[in-house]
Amino acid sequence: MQDASPTKLLIVDDLPENLQALEALIRGEGREVFQAGSGEEALALLLQHDFAIAILDVQMPGMDGFELAELMRGTDKTRHIPIVFVTAAGKELNYSFKGYEAGAVDLLYKPLDPRAVKGKVQVFVALYEAREAMRRQVEALEAAQQKQAATQAQLERALVMRDEFMSMVSHEMRTPLNTLYLETQLRKMQLERGNMAAFGAEQLQRMVARDDRQIQSIIRLIDDMLDVSRIRSGKLSLRPGWVELSGLLRRVVHDLTPQANTAGTNISLEAGTPVSGWWDEFRIEQIVVNLLTNAMRYGCQQPVSVSLTVEQDWARIDVRDCGPGIAPENQAKIFEPYERGVGSDAPAGLGLGLYISRQLAEVHEGSLTLESKPGEGSTFSLTLPRRDAPPQ
Repeated sequence: MQDASPTKLLIVDDLPENLQALEALIRGEGREVFQAGSGEEALALLLQHDFAIAILDVQMPGMDGFELAELMRGTDKTRHIPIVFVTAAGKELNYSFKGYEAGAVDLLYKPLDPRAVKGKVQVFVALYEAREAMRRQVEALEAAQQKQAATQAQLERALVMRDEFMSMVSHEMRTPLNTLYLETQLRKMQLERGNMAAFGAEQLQRMVARDDRQIQSIIRLIDDMLDVSRIRSGKLSLRPGWVELSGLLRRVVHDLTPQANTAGTNISLEAGTPVSGWWDEFRIEQIVVNLLTNAMRYGCQQPVSVSLTVEQDWARIDVRDCGPGIAPENQAKIFEPYERGVGSDAPAGLGLGLYISRQLAEVHEGSLTLESKPGEGSTFSLTLPRRDAPPQ
């Protein structure tokens, strides 16, 4: 399969200096920025290229940004491109309402906040690249289907997975983004009213904490999508170091205890025997966090236990919950990508945690297995080989 082509971004402004400044903000590796000095130039580019995002200046001579957006929304090729308006006009002109009415995902006022611009572009680029990666996979399956009729079922499943995946990503990404947006609007309102008491030390700490939670949610979603891409392209690699597992487990359990308390449960740990080996500490922690998060999510507010077993040639981490258990016919399925549990009331998420965790275990030349019976809870076991020297 050929390497993916650069992700294309479109910026439209009648002032060359504005185009240059905006391109300097959003350009990056794997991206190609196209500039247009008018709505007419932008339309010509839109008919030639597929763009991940279009950033349009509102006030342009001739065709303005709103008129260009209406034309884009009326064409199948361009109607799904996310539009961000940029304007130097004052907020009293109520461009925000008109912008959203024209189909924009956001409206930014000049002077632009560089971090806000970079963050918004990064989100839409990640969504576009995930969609393009899935599209290329579907195209590959379609080519195989022409050679062998037996691939029809696999193709149909891939198509369903694509639609479900994009729906899940859109939903999961929208939740923290909406929260951040509403928080921002609330702060703007407080500032406009001169209510500086709303920005006291305690209030600011809570604001920062809330923002951090939402940003971390977005980062985790993007990281999961990138990990899946690396796994499928064979580029998932490890950075082994000398790691002590019992200390790692104590740290993870300590960090997740507040989350467990919020979920109405608790985590117990039995890891009295220190054991060290050559493993990728970040990736092992990622696996354990995934297992504990799942245990808290599906454990019906019952206690969760973590234990460490040490033998001469291997070490095993067991994470046990006291939830409803998993039926035998579903036990292999939950390690597949985009599986989020059984039943319509399954918690939200991309359904990538167990899939990524098993792949990480196997890259370590270990394993991630499950023992479960309906009504008796579930135990996930991560087994890792012990080495006294870095793997070759």
